[in-house]
Amino acid sequence: MQRASVLKQLGATRQKLLRTLLLCPQGVTVEDLCRELGVTHNAVRQHLAALSAQGFIARGEARPSGGRPRACFVLTASGRELFPRNYALIARGMIEYLYAHSGAAAVQAMLTEMGAKLGAAASARLAAARDPDEATRLLAEQLDALGYEAQTVERDGHLEAEAWNCVFHSLAKAHPDICYFDIAFMGAATGRPVQRTACMLHGHTACRFRIGAATAKTSSAD
Repeated sequence: MQRASVLKQLGATRQKLLRTLLLCPQGVTVEDLCRELGVTHNAVRQHLAALSAQGFIARGEARPSGGRPRACFVLTASGRELFPRNYALIARGMIEYLYAHSGAAAVQAMLTEMGAKLGAAASARLAAARDPDEATRLLAEQLDALGYEAQTVERDGHLEAEAWNCVFHSLAKAHPDICYFDIAFMGAATGRPVQRTACMLHGHTACRFRIGAATAKTSSAD
């Protein structure tokens, strides 16, 4: 489930509580939350207990109060991830800047190099695959972990990795060269040539990739 959907399901009071913590990384006391949310001390503690059980908040460093230190609560990394970030807009601006100043060939080379470097970092497990089918299964697992909603499918007698949720889809619609990154990443991660056999940019319902034998050293974005 998308993080933004999880946030919406939490209810107005818990959403406001989490946003209050987001704006106060140093932590917020129960008393502060009572004033901010307009609810009772017991109600705040119930909300805090529920959000803590979900892993979205945690106790922070206690704050001095002239008497007994007051407990503070902070967002966890999981709590911060509930709030959407418009990475695509920033990435699109960066790509367009590079196109304007360096040209398409340079952008393609940069994306290929970046994909290859990141793929090499993920290759320890995938490169040990005994055959293309095992490499395909391991690649699908890797892509799924990265958010691609990937699985393996049989196509024309070959096992292929199929991804339903390209993480770059909105950016790739404007700049198809983004696919150079995916292909280079998969090739470096598996240590095998990768052929894209279907693409959502071309009207298919998913992107599919076929992994070749380990003897070849090149990959293709065709």
